[in-house]
Amino acid sequence: MDFKDLTIFQVLCDTLHYGHTAQRCHTSASTVSRVVQRLEDELSHQLFERDRREVRLTQAGSLFREFALRSLDQYQQLQRQLNTQASELSGELSLYCSVTASYSFLSDLLAVFRERHPKVDIRLRTGDAAQAVDTVLAGEVDIAIGARPDQLPSRLAFKPVLPVPLTFIAPNQSGPVTDALNSGDINWQAVPMILSETGLARTRVELWFKQMGLKPNIYAQVSGHEAIVAMVALGFGVGVVPDLVLSNSPMTEKVRILQVRPELEPFSVGLCVVNQHLSNPMVQAFWQVSEDWLKP
Repeated sequence: MDFKDLTIFQVLCDTLHYGHTAQRCHTSASTVSRVVQRLEDELSHQLFERDRREVRLTQAGSLFREFALRSLDQYQQLQRQLNTQASELSGELSLYCSVTASYSFLSDLLAVFRERHPKVDIRLRTGDAAQAVDTVLAGEVDIAIGARPDQLPSRLAFKPVLPVPLTFIAPNQSGPVTDALNSGDINWQAVPMILSETGLARTRVELWFKQMGLKPNIYAQVSGHEAIVAMVALGFGVGVVPDLVLSNSPMTEKVRILQVRPELEPFSVGLCVVNQHLSNPMVQAFWQVSEDWLKP
């Protein structure tokens, strides 16, 4: 007795016609007859009464029909469970992002991803946001979270998550930097600047100074925007950081925002993936989760 025989038997119970059953099961009437004979031999009971005009279920046939229904239903449930388990993603997915991104929007995004794909092991690497694109292009990680470069490399796919303004910040405490900023028109060439070593924020600041016809007085070049906030809070100079970094910094109250004109061009923070890695099922899954998470 197998599930194919049970299926043919169940169809015959519905049609009570050997020819119609054969058509629906894509087989022959003689095969249907052999299936019934085989089941009756195994059960030692007649399942159908048949003559030239009609086919009828016997009492044993009705009881066996209930058994067949339960068995087929349980078999289909088992198949669905096995298919679900077979299709459940497992493995390792590597991510790169800044510390700020890790405890701001990434935490919510990962919560959704883990709920859908609990068997995927996330390997998170944090560092300077300016290195995000280079890190993913070098193949060191599957996905990076960073700012979209002005010229997106042809090998790279980018999914925007949120726009991020760039902000000039100054120390709240009194000192030489505060005095220089409070002396009427700001002499920007005399103001010590704390800038990121590389990245889009550095490019935006240099362009701003160039448009002003000035050369920045660089006091320090640091890796990571979080370090810029810390140095500004300590009174060493004026910095430029993404608003996302400032709003999540523990030193927010120790700095103040400077209103400058023209404003710096904001940038878009999002997911960066090498195009060929989009065929990776885990990358596809993370990409899809991010789309769903971004929907209002």
